Amino acid sequence: MARRAVTLLMPARSRFGGQRLSESAGRWFARADRSDPGGELVQRQFDVLPRGWPVAAVTRQRDAGDAAGSAWMRADPVYIQPEINGARLMAHGDALSLSEADTAAFLPALKPYFGDGGTLLDAPVPSRWYLQMRAGAKLPAMASLDNALGADLFEQLPDGPDGRRWRALLSEAQVILHNHPRNAERAALGLAPVNSLWFWGAGTLPDHVRTVHARIASDDDTLTAFATAAGVPAGPLPARWTEDGEGLFDLRHLRDLAVFDRDWWQPLSVQLGSGGIASVIVEFADGHRLDMLPRHRWRFWRRPMRSFVNPAPESVQ
Repeated sequence: MARRAVTLLMPARSRFGGQRLSESAGRWFARADRSDPGGELVQRQFDVLPRGWPVAAVTRQRDAGDAAGSAWMRADPVYIQPEINGARLMAHGDALSLSEADTAAFLPALKPYFGDGGTLLDAPVPSRWYLQMRAGAKLPAMASLDNALGADLFEQLPDGPDGRRWRALLSEAQVILHNHPRNAERAALGLAPVNSLWFWGAGTLPDHVRTVHARIASDDDTLTAFATAAGVPAGPLPARWTEDGEGLFDLRHLRDLAVFDRDWWQPLSVQLGSGGIASVIVEFADGHRLDMLPRHRWRFWRRPMRSFVNPAPESVQ
C-alpha cells in the first residue's frame, strides 16, 4: 500500500481571482473532503510546546546554534515608505539585497543604543537580525513581517506601557539609520535604504517541535527553520513536481493556476489517481483545506469546480 503523503501550501484562493481551474484540478478538488481548520497556515504544520510561535528563537538556533537559555526577538532591517499620515513597510529580507558590508556598517551604530538597555543586537545572517534578552523578559506580540508588509506601520505597533517602550526603541533606531552614511552608498548602488527595524517573533526556544511531514521544501526561512527543529529534512522548493516527491511543498508564492497545473498538479494527480501516492492535501492561506485520496476519483456525482471565486460546477454533458 502506498504510504507517500503530499501537502501543498497555497495562497488564499482569492489570489487567483477568476482564473479557471484545469479539468483535472476542477474534478479532483470537487471530489475532495473539504474543511476549514482555521488558524495561520504555516503554524498549523507544527506541534510546538510550550504553545506559541517563537520564530526568533527557532531561526536563531538554526542560524547560530546558541538560542537556549535566552529570550529572542527578531529585529530585521526593513525599508519603510513615509506617507502623509503614517508610513508603510515596503521591503525586507532578500528584497533589500543586504550584504555583510551592510551589517558591518549599521550594527556598530545601533549596538550601543540597545546595549544600554541590557539587550544585545547581532546579525549572524545579513537579512536576519536578533535581539537577545534574559529568559524571563516580557516581550510584546508584534505582527510578522509578512503580515506587516504593505500595512500602515503604526497600526501594527503594540499599545500600552510596554508597547510605548518598544515604539520608542523603534523611533530611535529609525533616526540612527536615517542619518547613516551607508544608506547613501546603497542609494548610489540603486538599492533601497535600510531606514527601520521590525521587531517580531518573540519567545524562547521551545521544548519540542513536531510535524507529520516526512520532509519540507520551501524558500521561507521560518518554515525551514521549524522543520529543522522538528528533525525532518528541509530544503529549497524545486521548480516542479518530481515522481519521488513527498512531504510538504510551499507554493504560497504562486499566482498563476496554469503554472500550478503544469508544474505541479498534472504530474501529481497522475500518481494520485494510480495510487502511487496515499494522499494529497491542499491547504490555502485563507484557512480552507482539501483532502484527496485515490478512491475519491470515484465520486463522479460531484461536478467539477470552475474556479475558486466561482466554484459553481460545470453541467454534466
